[in-house]
Amino acid sequence: MAPPAARLARLSRSVTFSACHRLHSKSLSDEENLKLFGKCNNPNGHGHNYKARLLTCLLFSLQIDPVSGMVINLTDLKKYMQEAIMEPLDHKNLDKDVPYFAEVVSTTENVAVFIWENLKKLLPMGILYKVKVYETDQNIVVYKGEETISE
Repeated sequence: MAPPAARLARLSRSVTFSACHRLHSKSLSDEENLKLFGKCNNPNGHGHNYKARLLTCLLFSLQIDPVSGMVINLTDLKKYMQEAIMEPLDHKNLDKDVPYFAEVVSTTENVAVFIWENLKKLLPMGILYKVKVYETDQNIVVYKGEETISE
């Protein structure tokens, strides 16, 4: 009897964190910042309850292990997300408490990049497929690492 075909799976996990920020670029004047970012440029900042979801990659390396029945141990994944997302971002002022945002505008796009880079350092190589960050139910950013635009 032939061995069963490898079963592949993608795994998704989400966390929710609260943070505040001010959209403000040091490259622009105060007037330009206000025009570009509007009320999100409030000098005192504003907050969000973000949701970050990661999706693992559908690759050969993500076969469902026939012994454990898992693609990746969820306990390990939870620990990685705690270290990469919750510890640096939850209940923080992104602009003042997170060194990465000292020189980078704390847009949701850049929050997604920050999360990607942190997770990439912790997860086994080839596991991370994309990061999705919900600033609100209407504002969602998907980041898949360094992708280039083909001409």
